Order: sequence, then C-alpha cells, then structure tokens
Amino acid sequence: MKIVVGFIDSPEGDAAIEQAIAEAKLRNASLVIVNSMLGGDHEQQEEYIAMDKRLDQLTERLASEGIDHTVHGYVRGKKPVTDIVAAVKEYDADLVVIGIRKRSATGKMLLGSNALDILHDSPVPVLCVKAK
Repeated sequence: MKIVVGFIDSPEGDAAIEQAIAEAKLRNASLVIVNSMLGGDHEQQEEYIAMDKRLDQLTERLASEGIDHTVHGYVRGKKPVTDIVAAVKEYDADLVVIGIRKRSATGKMLLGSNALDILHDSPVPVLCVKAK
C-alpha cells in the first residue's frame, strides 16, 4: 500500500504527517510526501531553504522509524492538486492524506481551496485531518 501526503510547514501539515505515519504503521504502507510550491513571485528564497530543511527533518524521522518513504519538494509552477494527483498516479497510491483548516464560506469562495481541489480531483480516497 502507498499513501501520498500533501505537506506544508504548518500545524495542518504536521497533522497530516502524523496521521499518515500512523496509517503507514497500521497498514504497513510506504509514504510519498509531496510539498508543492508555485515558485516565481509566490515564495522567497528563505521559504525554499526553510522547506528543504523541514523535508530533510521529515526524511530523517521516517528513516529512524523504519517507514519506507519518498519525499518530493516541487517548485515547478503547478498547483498542489496537480502535483498530488500526479504522485497518486505515478506511485499507484491507495490513499491521500491532507491537513485542513477551518475557513469561512467567503474565504473559500474568494481564495479557493487546495483541499477542496484535492478532494474533487483525487482518484483515490482522501483522509482530511485537522490540527489539534
């Protein structure tokens, strides 16, 4: 079994990682961690460096816990839903885990929602978790 995890460095991203690790242990599954940044004018160099460091920490943790994993930090101008769905197909994944946060209806309408796009476009079940 393979599980794709959409990761951002936030409480919601941490919740997604924790749940994905629990699922991987429960199901003897491997994890595919996907971080998708748009690049260009959307992020600063410091954000890339910080994310690389965070992904390295995750890699070390997963290795120390004996969890089979692959980590992808994408900066290629694509939306997170595109990168996550591509990973699901590439790795023939069985599940996607994402973190979600509470947003108002107006916030969803004006800003869009990566989580909603993933829910709509994922060809496999999506487990949504909230930060504590």
